[in-house]
Amino acid sequence: MLVTVLFIAALFFNIPIAMSLGVASIGYAVVSMFETGNTAIMDLVVQSYASALDSTPLLALPFFVLAGDVMMMGGISRRLVSFCMKWVHRVPGALGVVTVVACAIFAAISGSGPATAAAIGGIMLPAMARDGYDKGFAAAIVATAGALGPIIPPSLSFIMYGVVAQQSITSLFMSGVLPGILMAVALCIYVVFCAKRYRFGGKFDWKIEETKGWRDSPVWALMVPVVILGGIYGGIFTPTEAAIVAVDYGLIVSIFIYREIKIKDLYKVFRPTCITIGSISIIACGAAAFGRLLTIEQIPKALADFILSLSSSKFVIMMLINVLLLLIGCVMETLSAIIILTPILLAVTTPLGIDPIHFGCIMVVNLVIGMCTPPVGVNLFVALRIGDVTLGEMSKWLVFSLLSLIVVLMVITYVPSISLFLPRLLLG
Repeated sequence: MLVTVLFIAALFFNIPIAMSLGVASIGYAVVSMFETGNTAIMDLVVQSYASALDSTPLLALPFFVLAGDVMMMGGISRRLVSFCMKWVHRVPGALGVVTVVACAIFAAISGSGPATAAAIGGIMLPAMARDGYDKGFAAAIVATAGALGPIIPPSLSFIMYGVVAQQSITSLFMSGVLPGILMAVALCIYVVFCAKRYRFGGKFDWKIEETKGWRDSPVWALMVPVVILGGIYGGIFTPTEAAIVAVDYGLIVSIFIYREIKIKDLYKVFRPTCITIGSISIIACGAAAFGRLLTIEQIPKALADFILSLSSSKFVIMMLINVLLLLIGCVMETLSAIIILTPILLAVTTPLGIDPIHFGCIMVVNLVIGMCTPPVGVNLFVALRIGDVTLGEMSKWLVFSLLSLIVVLMVITYVPSISLFLPRLLLG
């Protein structure tokens, strides 16, 4: 229990999660060294730090993050919005629907919730404000639609889950397609309902950006998910290789076709990626050591036995796990939660006969909903900052948009075929 106590104590003193994991694992090793007189635990911690990043699938993370940054700064997100507007501009609440659809398409490029919310929100929030939308409502839609980023492949969260759970990342990517579409549809229905009831939209004439020759065509932007996902599912390259292809394609389109990124300014694109990946790497190292120490202390087994003792009903246990993950998603960063909780919860769900791919989808959907909630919801604060609104102004709208996603979550949880249909159809 010592390692858990040290971790909770570090969080209590407001130490960042990445550092808290290190404090817990190294503190436990030091105490063990003084008690036993040998360095076996310390050696294990050091080896865990070294081996945590020695993973080929994990190499996909920095490249997908970089691909998202390239697409955002290279004008691709703006062209995606204009393309979507051409198709749905006559629908009630058109700008809100465009926001959701554009987020879904951009999610198939970036794999990141905050990147999706920032890229699309920066364009759509000012436009929705001019079109008579409540600013709190608009920000709530951007925050929750940004949650599609980690669900629709490629997904950084699925990559991390696949590495920790030792599951096929390609299968995990496929498992997120239908749930992501259902989440997008649910949000679109909510937008249309609110637009009709509160008379949002229709206050100004949206000027659809006209294509000026082949160089300015949105086709180049729309081809990104086709290249990435088509290559993965077609067996042309692995998810890791797909991430590199995505970066190369994005750079070529942004520099030589759209010409919105200058070669001399590439450092501005690479800098935020380096910062993001640096923090993810520190978390991954600390969590790897922390997870091994939890296993030594048999905490996953004890927690699994406790949860299974509460009920013999698979339905009830899955409901309890959903509630647990929703609460954890509110207070813990998604990738950190995946690294820490995956071994623990798989020990609970595996005896119940729940497919690890299905559970991975459930886990990621739960945690990305947490990205839209206080106190640490990244998407939430991206939308608040871009929309220049307060949490109070957004809260009443946010509750109902989150409920839309939770309804989809319940359907995904109890209808496994939704997440398993494509993996079984395409991979057998």
